[in-house]
Amino acid sequence: MSEETKVQGPDQIREMAGAFQRSRVLLSAFDLGVFTAIGDSELSADQVAGRVGADNRAADRLLNALTVLGLLEKRAGLFRNTEAAARCLVKGSPDYMAGLGHTSNMYHGWSGLTEALRAGSSENSVRRRHDEDDGLDAFIAAMHHRARGAADRLAAMIGLSGVGRVLDVGGGSGIFSMAFCLAEPGLRAVILDLPKVAGLARAYVAEAGLSERVEVRAGDFHSADFGSGFDLVLLSAIVHMNSADENRALLAKAYAALNPGGRVAIEDFVMDEDRVSPGRGAIFALNMLVHTEHGDTYTESEIRSWLQEAGFLEVSRTATGPGTSLMTGRRPG
Repeated sequence: MSEETKVQGPDQIREMAGAFQRSRVLLSAFDLGVFTAIGDSELSADQVAGRVGADNRAADRLLNALTVLGLLEKRAGLFRNTEAAARCLVKGSPDYMAGLGHTSNMYHGWSGLTEALRAGSSENSVRRRHDEDDGLDAFIAAMHHRARGAADRLAAMIGLSGVGRVLDVGGGSGIFSMAFCLAEPGLRAVILDLPKVAGLARAYVAEAGLSERVEVRAGDFHSADFGSGFDLVLLSAIVHMNSADENRALLAKAYAALNPGGRVAIEDFVMDEDRVSPGRGAIFALNMLVHTEHGDTYTESEIRSWLQEAGFLEVSRTATGPGTSLMTGRRPG
């Protein structure tokens, strides 16, 4: 067994099977902006319905369900946010969980899991979706929010002393490039991502006041030229989107883009050889099945073999979080 809880009997199975209902209640309330509409007020169901554009009766039933879930409190027919909801689900709060918008988008993809299991993959390429979909803003916001604390930790873990130029492959909002620049005053970074993502990244970088040190290039990392002269190539949450052959090709390009002695850093789910642990990675493999054409989670031995085939030496692995690891390699000097 993995580290996940062992199922004891029918009650747990029934609870597991119905868990989607509670999830959908929360995500639909988030999509409608219910918690933000309530804010620090006490409102009737009709008032909330008017603010979010919902049917009065349906809104009342939703608000009652949210009360059962512990996200709202109901007194004398009026609803108010709980402390946790006010802190995490009201837009503008420092702890606002913007990434739930992406979770809501993923919900629809997961409904196609049975078909994807029969076919062996999904027809919905994540890269194509990100370039065309209205869900792009939510996805980038989710990745940005999730990585804020992790970016500082990763910068310290990699060690940036002496690093002058970084290539951030598929860098999204640029959160890692910005953290690296703040950690190492002389460092400059280049973010490479799809055109619509690049536009969002420029806005994030400008808001942080780092436009002079972080360059954003538009392009598909599978076909774009990486350039040369980098001391570090970062692939954070990238290899899981690709097939094994695509990852081999990316690491060969990373090797060519590095200066002698330069390093590549891969941060992602890294599976044990049984592919059951870590549990989050095993479930995330199915997320890749329903949302990408070829994505998967990979074992340490698979990633290590790609790095060595590309020519990297001193390959190492360090745990970074629940189920995730940092794997690095150095181009010979």
